[in-house]
Amino acid sequence: MRRFLPVAALALALAVPALPAVAAPALTVAVDHVARLSVSRPAGSVIVGNPAVADVTVVDARTVYVSGRNYGISEVVVLDEIGRTVWQGDVVVTAPTQGEVSIYRGSQVTEMACSGLCAPTLRNGKSGAAGAAGGASGGSGSGSVPSPALPAPRGAPQPTPML
Repeated sequence: MRRFLPVAALALALAVPALPAVAAPALTVAVDHVARLSVSRPAGSVIVGNPAVADVTVVDARTVYVSGRNYGISEVVVLDEIGRTVWQGDVVVTAPTQGEVSIYRGSQVTEMACSGLCAPTLRNGKSGAAGAAGGASGGSGSGSVPSPALPAPRGAPQPTPML
């Protein structure tokens, strides 16, 4: 039994570095926004689980910016030069908290960026899961951006075209 104890302790000591890193808390970023991720050791490479949801830009060895591309969750792993995990966690891409409005007409969604006036965004024709899959929701299915002109509500005066 005494011989077995040192061998078991050595085996346990060698196995500990092989355990996976504890996942960091989720990093939340809005669609079309970025979040800064500072890592404790220099990054050698970065892996993104779903590039349709999030993207990364390495600014220097210890700074990574994560961009929200579409609604959803993607895992991001930052490795050092020899492949050890420096940071590992989920990136949750959410809707912006201000300055954006979604207009629903049946199954068609038009997303508008608003600051005094509203205008369609480049994300038009895509919504949550459909957008992440690269498909258009409703419409002709061509994925084209709908016309920015929205009809005025009933009883409202019609705009005069500018010449």
